[in-house]
Amino acid sequence: MSLDDAPRGWEVWSDEPDKVVLAYRPDVFDGGDLPPQCMPTLYLTRGRRDRRPGGQRAGASWYVTLYLEPEVDREVGSYPTRAEAEDAATDVAADFDAGEVDHRDFYQVPREEYLDRLDELTGRDDDG
Repeated sequence: MSLDDAPRGWEVWSDEPDKVVLAYRPDVFDGGDLPPQCMPTLYLTRGRRDRRPGGQRAGASWYVTLYLEPEVDREVGSYPTRAEAEDAATDVAADFDAGEVDHRDFYQVPREEYLDRLDELTGRDDDG
């Protein structure tokens, strides 16, 4: 699957030679009941991302990381080519939208109201 066929709910926000960003449901993460900083995003980066401002990426592999918030993330994996990283990202995006990713597991301190609303968006029931 290519990024042109991003799974339901996901939009390609940025497509650069060394970084791609997919955003989940930007239409509902608008500052209302779901704050913009909590918009789930998938990053595909050439080299491991360095969290320091102005930091460099290291390595030739492509990394896929799912973020629920700026400091709440899970690395999906690393891949030797961009095409393989795109395939992995679109698989995770489809699983996320289908409610098959346990986003509650990302949190050490759950944010129940936000997670309940995310359950509604992804069709995931409270029982997992």
